[in-house]
Amino acid sequence: MNDAECVRRCLAGDADAYAVLVRRYQGAVYATAHYYAGRYNAAEDIVQETFWAAYRSLRMLKEPDRFGPWLKSIAVRTSVNWLRRHLPRLRRETPLPHRRQHAPEEILERYGPVSTTTDRVVLMDWIRDAIDTLPEDLRLPVVLRFLQEMTYDEMARFLGEDAELVRAKVRKALIMLREVMEPVAHHQDTGEEGIIQWPRVEKK
Repeated sequence: MNDAECVRRCLAGDADAYAVLVRRYQGAVYATAHYYAGRYNAAEDIVQETFWAAYRSLRMLKEPDRFGPWLKSIAVRTSVNWLRRHLPRLRRETPLPHRRQHAPEEILERYGPVSTTTDRVVLMDWIRDAIDTLPEDLRLPVVLRFLQEMTYDEMARFLGEDAELVRAKVRKALIMLREVMEPVAHHQDTGEEGIIQWPRVEKK
């Protein structure tokens, strides 16, 4: 059952059809939420808010076959809104996440050598900051590919782009990330695409 059929059935009152969409996209939504607010353990809440917001607004979706990119925009907006709502508390408790574009030199200066024995929290922070050196349009594809291990077809469906374009973006991002991460990585294992093996984003 494709996305458009699921949406049509859901609007007709078939709750199971929406469950299919949730299962299909929950990994992508979770990875998106984790990228924006993962260090605050907020990804689970954001995922729930995202799917609830999408369900309430489903009748406003003009192109049911583009449910994926429509959901992505809701996930990003929900993540940003979560950060805004909790901004005062986050400022008191811990530094805010770096969503600006970092210079590669900052990563080397901040983390120094990183290896497979590095604490997972530090490793995830290093990865997030390295991703933040990328242009905005390359960041989410890398998160989906390496932190959620999505296929290019799955990514294309969520991002609303051609699979070959997504593949080209990931390839370009990898070239840029190697320049940032290799001077920091120390005896890190490399994956099939020539970049370090990153910890997969898992729901708790």
